[in-house]
Amino acid sequence: MLDLTYPPIILAAKTAFRLLGQSFQMTGTEHVPRQGGVLLAVNHIGYVDFIYGGLAANPSGRLVRFMAKREVFDHSVGGPVMRSLHHIEVDRADGVASFEKAVDYLKAGEAVGIFPEATISRSYELKEFKTGAVRIAAAAGVPIVPTVLWGTHRMMTKGHDKDFSRGKTIAIRCGEPMHPTGDDPVGETADLRARMSTLLDEAIAGYPADEQPPGSWWLPARFGGSAPTLEEAEALEAAEKRERASRRAAKRAQKND
Repeated sequence: MLDLTYPPIILAAKTAFRLLGQSFQMTGTEHVPRQGGVLLAVNHIGYVDFIYGGLAANPSGRLVRFMAKREVFDHSVGGPVMRSLHHIEVDRADGVASFEKAVDYLKAGEAVGIFPEATISRSYELKEFKTGAVRIAAAAGVPIVPTVLWGTHRMMTKGHDKDFSRGKTIAIRCGEPMHPTGDDPVGETADLRARMSTLLDEAIAGYPADEQPPGSWWLPARFGGSAPTLEEAEALEAAEKRERASRRAAKRAQKND
């Protein structure tokens, strides 16, 4: 696969990391194979997770093709960039095409990234997982590498102002590969989520204490932070969906007038 855009973007990203004075806690990246198809399952806590999720495969010399919602590809600037990086467009109303494309990429030996939660978690805990990750990996006959990020949400996430101030730590942890068969997608998805939950707890526990003092908005409630619980986050998302539906209905009504 020809990559003219990806290498310079990686170089620009690494330059930005240095300018931002970021430090990295990277653990388990050796679990990403240096060749052959592999699916990276990544938690989703912020808008820059694509950048840092791909960094998990950088020590292995891999370029990750992320599965992303169609709206990102519809953007006048972001769309062409995403296509040049050979990321995979996902239409949530009809996911068959993206499923098949991901399988084709994996069978061709590519590294593909997927967010099993589908959307950003407002609680910064793991939401319920979709079964797509294990079904894609099983169909392609490739391993899944559980991957978690921590600290990316402090820069840019839902409901909070952007903060690209210097000196933030970014934690990236990869677990041992799992090899789903597809015989029990629900059970294998639960196993994937459990593995990633352990990795996330380890990432939070190992994060510099002075960067996440008690009461921090980016710290889950059960760790002493002020982030919403999973249940509270679900209520916020439900309210957000109702508001979006109301706006769409209002726009349709205006067009019909």
